[in-house]
Amino acid sequence: MKGYVYILASKKNGTLYTGVTSNPSRRWFEHQHALTPGFTARYGVKTLVWIEEHDLVIDAIRREKAIKKYPRQWKINLIEAVNPEWQDVGSWLLDAQ
Repeated sequence: MKGYVYILASKKNGTLYTGVTSNPSRRWFEHQHALTPGFTARYGVKTLVWIEEHDLVIDAIRREKAIKKYPRQWKINLIEAVNPEWQDVGSWLLDAQ
């Protein structure tokens, strides 16, 4: 089963959240509509700014744990390498279905 590591932001250079899922479109929808109480709902972190696919969920979990240990600037550089304007890339998830 594939796994996905993703980073959400409240705004450009705002609050960041790193997560992992096996169903990115469902998870993005949950974040967009604050369906899961917690950090992202509390701080309005719902813009999908970065996502990475892995062939196995376990690999995605390892990558998520590694990313969470990196400093904030490293995460910003990761985002800006592929998404310099911090566009919400969540809509591609719906297009991919």
